[in-house]
Amino acid sequence: MTPPADAVAPVRHPDAPAPGELLGAHYEHCFGCGGGQPHGLHLEARAGEGVRVTAEFTVRPAHQGAPGLAHGGVLATALDETLGSLNWLLRVIAVTGRLETDFVRPVPVDTVLYLEAEVTAVAGRKIYSTAVGRIGGPDGPVAVRADALFIEVKVDHFIDNGRPEEIRAAMADPDQVRRARAFEVNP
Repeated sequence: MTPPADAVAPVRHPDAPAPGELLGAHYEHCFGCGGGQPHGLHLEARAGEGVRVTAEFTVRPAHQGAPGLAHGGVLATALDETLGSLNWLLRVIAVTGRLETDFVRPVPVDTVLYLEAEVTAVAGRKIYSTAVGRIGGPDGPVAVRADALFIEVKVDHFIDNGRPEEIRAAMADPDQVRRARAFEVNP
């Protein structure tokens, strides 16, 4: 995915979490990062320098496709969740518009997948980013990589399209940051 010629370099928001800070779940029931999903990824992302994040998740037996190996859709979800976390550093609400994924090597069950992602460019409401997932740690072999295009949206996108009971529950949260983060990365 190539940004247009008029794209600009991303700018980290001054109120973004500090480098090294755990970003936490954007929504308790998110399959990617939420603790309320028993078979979810429970992916943990940390703010990096600039507009970068790192994340990790352990492939569990519930995540397998072929015997003993991670399901490709689960790996794509991990990439999407990590890439979506970047938007918190920009302090924008954005949804996945396009996700191009390359599966380089199989990822066995009980493997820790280490992910790194960064925003590469911004063009209006379009946010271009890239990620790589490595087996076992930051120097491990590359297993997956992705390029993504996120589109900035207003919170109305979720209010108009989400299930009313979940929307009401999220909007009723007295914690303003947690309330805003609930609508951070879901399509």
